[in-house]
Amino acid sequence: MIDKINELLQRVEEFTPKNLAEIEDFRIRILGKKGELTALMEAFKSVAPEQKRELGQLLNKLKTTALERINTLREQLQDASADNGATINDMTRPGSAEQLGSRHPISLVRNQIVEVFSRLGYTVADGPEIEDDWHVFSALNFPPEHPARDMQDTFFVEKNPDILLRTHTSSIQVRTMERQKPPIRVICPGRVFRNEAISYRAHCIFHQIEGLYIDEGVSFADMKQSLLYFAKEIFGENAVIRMRPSYFPFTEPSAEVDVSCNLCGGKGCPVCKGTGWLEIMGCGMVDPNVLIANNIDPQKYSGFAFGMGVERIAMLKYGVKDLRLYFENDVRFLHQFDTAL
Repeated sequence: MIDKINELLQRVEEFTPKNLAEIEDFRIRILGKKGELTALMEAFKSVAPEQKRELGQLLNKLKTTALERINTLREQLQDASADNGATINDMTRPGSAEQLGSRHPISLVRNQIVEVFSRLGYTVADGPEIEDDWHVFSALNFPPEHPARDMQDTFFVEKNPDILLRTHTSSIQVRTMERQKPPIRVICPGRVFRNEAISYRAHCIFHQIEGLYIDEGVSFADMKQSLLYFAKEIFGENAVIRMRPSYFPFTEPSAEVDVSCNLCGGKGCPVCKGTGWLEIMGCGMVDPNVLIANNIDPQKYSGFAFGMGVERIAMLKYGVKDLRLYFENDVRFLHQFDTAL
């Protein structure tokens, strides 16, 4: 039996196949249920007890060697096949057109909004996404007990309650007021974070664009005219806006801005819930407390601020009903915006 094991071990070591099919045939012949190794295992049961130790070691060596040899040969032939395939391509075959990507709808809308306000003299300002309490809340007149400071709304950095992921790009406005004296006219696009459940209408990550204008003699009428111009540029010349009283800690008076539904022309449809209006942003005159906190004299200067969600504007502009689509990178969805470049 020892001679049979050694003879089979030698055949395994000298096996040189030409293709993967030969390797599979050899594996079945040696290691299959009816293979030669299985027959030796059956014969092993009847050997004398004093021979079992030596024969058992030889059989284990044979099985291990056969498995390693077969796997090594299979990998070598697969690699060789891949290399050969790379070199035998028909270079005269006509090429196929490359699949070009497209701008993401969020980028398209963000760039369009920035371009509209740049015509009004606004410059783009930027700031960090990881912020401190002062720039996100305190400098914007948020009282200590304000619910926006609660963990349900804000992602705080562990072990440091003063450091958090910004919940709005108003923090960029604060940094702008710290380093620049009026007149100030900036627009602040960026990504923001809020601790919310993800659904078709909400996400924990989204994008905002906020604007700030501070100068002498700035009025509510200036703000209304600027936002009307914006609405007409984004939603069409026939767009009209209305303002509803609201509340924000950093503006007084404050308002919500609605635009006439561009899908039904203000007649009422499921998208606008039959009202003919779509909410697009919040706005208001900068609260004097915010100016004082940022070392700007409220007796000399006044200003207005506004903020909108980019996903919201894109949903209204392109008729997207589920904002989760913005984050899934589904090319079927993204290719719909090829013509919007």
